Amino acid sequence: MKWNSRTRCALVCLAFILLFSAFSFRLIYLQLIKHDEYAGIAAEKHVYKQPIFAQRGEILDANNEVLADNIPVETLVADASHLNNVAVTVELLASRLKILRAELADKLQGDRRYIVVQREVPQATADSLRQELRAQNLRGIYFEHDAARVYPNGSMLCHVIGFTDFEHQGIQGVEASMDEYLRGQDGYRYIEHNRAGQEIVLYRGQERAPHNGYNVHLTIDLHLQNIVENELDAAMRQYSPKKATIILMRPQTGEILALANRPHFDINERSESKPEQMKNRAIIDMMEPGSTFKIVAAAAALNEHKFGLDSMILCEHGAWNFGGTILHDHAAFSDLSVKDILVKSSNIGAAKLAVSLGDQKFYEYIRRFGFGERTGIELPGEISGLIRPPQAWSKISITHIPMGHEIGVTPLQMATAMATIANGGKLMMPRLVKSMTTSDGKTVSSLTPVPVRQVISPQTARQIGEALRGVVSDRGTAAAAAVPGFVIAGKTGTAQRVDPHGGYEKGRYVVSFIGYLPADHPEFVGLVVLDDAQTKPEMNYGGLVAGPIFSRIAEKAARYLDLEPHEEIRKAVPVERVALTNAPHH
Repeated sequence: MKWNSRTRCALVCLAFILLFSAFSFRLIYLQLIKHDEYAGIAAEKHVYKQPIFAQRGEILDANNEVLADNIPVETLVADASHLNNVAVTVELLASRLKILRAELADKLQGDRRYIVVQREVPQATADSLRQELRAQNLRGIYFEHDAARVYPNGSMLCHVIGFTDFEHQGIQGVEASMDEYLRGQDGYRYIEHNRAGQEIVLYRGQERAPHNGYNVHLTIDLHLQNIVENELDAAMRQYSPKKATIILMRPQTGEILALANRPHFDINERSESKPEQMKNRAIIDMMEPGSTFKIVAAAAALNEHKFGLDSMILCEHGAWNFGGTILHDHAAFSDLSVKDILVKSSNIGAAKLAVSLGDQKFYEYIRRFGFGERTGIELPGEISGLIRPPQAWSKISITHIPMGHEIGVTPLQMATAMATIANGGKLMMPRLVKSMTTSDGKTVSSLTPVPVRQVISPQTARQIGEALRGVVSDRGTAAAAAVPGFVIAGKTGTAQRVDPHGGYEKGRYVVSFIGYLPADHPEFVGLVVLDDAQTKPEMNYGGLVAGPIFSRIAEKAARYLDLEPHEEIRKAVPVERVALTNAPHH
């Protein structure tokens, strides 16, 4: 069959039509049907979402002293798909950043596009590395701007401030409890690289700016905190206790002015710290409060009008048989007024005050003072303590609980209870956060004191305060807690150390003193607690160990706060004399 020229021409045209149709269909297939798939593959190779970290808010004290700050650093990241000389890159980075070569080489294997090589690289080091990478034409290594959290005061306030991890997440303290406000909101940008791994700025895609976190201002006064920390360090050197806590609190508002625990740790070197050093003993440790708890029994009895402040109670000459068990006093008291029951710290007298109320009513007052529930302070990990309901009490619990046995309280709960006496009977929620501001200083929110409830009447609070003044006198158990020029109200506590396996540890005590000044218009409440202080047995009492520590702190704090001295009162009597006049009382 012979084809003429017209037929051949038609066939050639048809072939071209079919060929171009195939190319057209392929182009349509790639551009329309497969567009998203191949665009995604291209984006994976050349485009990635770069985070823009928000600046974490600062933490400051009540006078705007910086407690937690940020310093600019860089995060070194790698795109394994862009690395052009892995061996040389590994050698350079390992030598400059002190990274193990084998570990780094293993990390850079594969084709992952986002590998964090090292965080918190100082800017000077990052700048030097950039130059060396550029000089050796090494690709695939990038730097992201970031910030490292630093704590200018080292270990001071470590349990209050807490710290963050590498992801800028708050882990402990205020860093954790206020993390939502401190961390801000990170931004991002989509960037595209060329085959050499360099960003194509013109093709920079969608971008969202970061929103920096709020600054958090605390109620802590760094000067008062320094006074507390120095005295606590001195106490640790003198007595070597297992642990210790000191709290200063403003009773009218619940503001925490200072809070410190031992053991402690340097926040900037936290990786070298032990778990025991990181515990905030003020809110997570339970203790039997000892005789400081007698303020609850006395306040309840007065508030219920069971007795007056001058009512006399027979204290059984030092031994009282109740429920088949003998309750002892540290001295053979006969008749004592309610006031002197606190001044002399009579176990029998406090027990009789509680018995006059009955189990249920006494339990109600314990709970009204805030024991058995969290205080609500802005710190994570707070416990509620241990207060058993009356149906779980034994026959003699009503006589042991008033002197601070058979219950578990936190140091902060005890400080809050004394603040209730000091402020006229109102239980205030302890507060640590004074205000929050934006990075440019605009106030977002500010502290509002939170009264929880009226626990006792103002008149009862004044009566208890009057009795507690006698504690810090020659007649009381805490003469050594006196501050020249000021009238102090306070209470001592000496409780046998609880054995974790049951019972009590013989000869080992938790000693404490809690008080406030000036007694007539209190500016602060102070609590000092030492667990297992190492001293002579005849000296191991709250008035003799914790009392003098309170005195030194209170005197310095009063001077700093520019409090006007009242009537001159003579200094505390010598310790040797106090030791002779104060036998053991628990």
